[in-house]
Amino acid sequence: MALSGCMVGPDYHKPAIELPMTFKEGSQWQRAEANPQGALDSQWWLAYQDPVLNDLIARSAKANQSIIAAEAAYRLAQAQVASSRAGLWPTVGVGLSGTRGVGGSSSSSSTTTTGVSSSGGSAGVSQSVSATLSASWEPDLWGLVRRGIESSQASLQSSDALLAGVRLSIDASVATNYLGLRQLDMDVDLLQKQQTINQQLLEMIQAQTVQGTATNDQLLVAQDQLATVIADLQTSQRSREQAEHALAVLVGVAPAQFNLPAVDSYNFVLPMPPRTLPSSLLQRRPDVVSAERVAAAANAKIGVAEAAFFPTLDLTAEAGYRGTALGGLFSVPNRIWTLGPALAETIFDGGAREAAKQQAQASYDQDVANYRGTVLSALQNVEDNLSAINHLHTQAQAFEQMYQRNQQLFGSQEAQQRAGIVSQQAVLTQQLVLLQAEQNWRDTQGLLSQGSVALFQSLGGGWQMPADH
Repeated sequence: MALSGCMVGPDYHKPAIELPMTFKEGSQWQRAEANPQGALDSQWWLAYQDPVLNDLIARSAKANQSIIAAEAAYRLAQAQVASSRAGLWPTVGVGLSGTRGVGGSSSSSSTTTTGVSSSGGSAGVSQSVSATLSASWEPDLWGLVRRGIESSQASLQSSDALLAGVRLSIDASVATNYLGLRQLDMDVDLLQKQQTINQQLLEMIQAQTVQGTATNDQLLVAQDQLATVIADLQTSQRSREQAEHALAVLVGVAPAQFNLPAVDSYNFVLPMPPRTLPSSLLQRRPDVVSAERVAAAANAKIGVAEAAFFPTLDLTAEAGYRGTALGGLFSVPNRIWTLGPALAETIFDGGAREAAKQQAQASYDQDVANYRGTVLSALQNVEDNLSAINHLHTQAQAFEQMYQRNQQLFGSQEAQQRAGIVSQQAVLTQQLVLLQAEQNWRDTQGLLSQGSVALFQSLGGGWQMPADH
């Protein structure tokens, strides 16, 4: 019993890793440590203020097959923990048996199915009945069972983090596809308007060509401009349909059963991270949490492998009643009991235990390297998304300014047309430039909004805004 308090194998310490104190691409940051409790998701998508998006994510949480599979894997890990814990307790069984048989005259004894011999010196019918209660227990002298529990618990936490990771990934995919679809809605609308204007300009140039006031080269250019817009429109419509198909699968329905009406205008909300990012953000990142817990599980398996070098002790006991007839079976003369320990040690196994120990150590070293690599990849992911948002934000501002200037130019052209200074063709040309400027601005807004989704995902699912933000 005193030895059962011992555990062989190394105690787990979180692998050390060198982390920078700040993000390179503009945000402050403090050191973060992986925390199994950090794999909690948040409703970060509410920041986009879109009821349709909220509904799609709620539907995907219930019906997405990847989430359902990850939930099943988590339940499997829970069952494995329960199975490991069962090894700490004794096994108790009950038995009720009866035998009846005929022995030859030369037989001096017969053995019942319960393993108990009954004498018989001559041919005749013999019978035996028994009712027993048995118990066996292998004390966890060297921590083999407890290290196994430690390993399975860490695996459970890793599975929990993987489940959170799948949910986060599906949520981000829904948000990205939805925002991309809304961007394509505006592209389709603006391209259709451009197609109408290009068609009008082409008809004007055709008439001018007949009159001799426009050249054939101008006609060919106008035809190419119209064909280009038509081709771009087909690309946007195809991409829009495919984004809708992807959303259907993400929410767990067939594409033929899913329809998302188009909108002509959409207000992209751009939730931006605070200037200071707290250290708790990367604690939430599921892949970091999972990788660290995998390393913890591998460390516990080293103890399991080392425990195999030590002897095992089995304690067994049995009590009950055994007699020749069921009547009067439960009486003192028929009472039986046994009690005995069994100590066993493997003397030679051809190096199997040493190989198992080396394998466990190598697996741990591999998982530690994978954990450190995961942290570095997470940092790169955050840096990439911060960089993208920084540049897209500047790009969006530039396109917005261009759009505003072209609005002024278009207004000026309309005024000049009313004054009879410029032609309708000049006004249409300027309107076409205005639509193209608007498309560039709206597309960049859409990309910026989708980039914020990627940042949410790379930081593990949201952030808490400071009080003065």
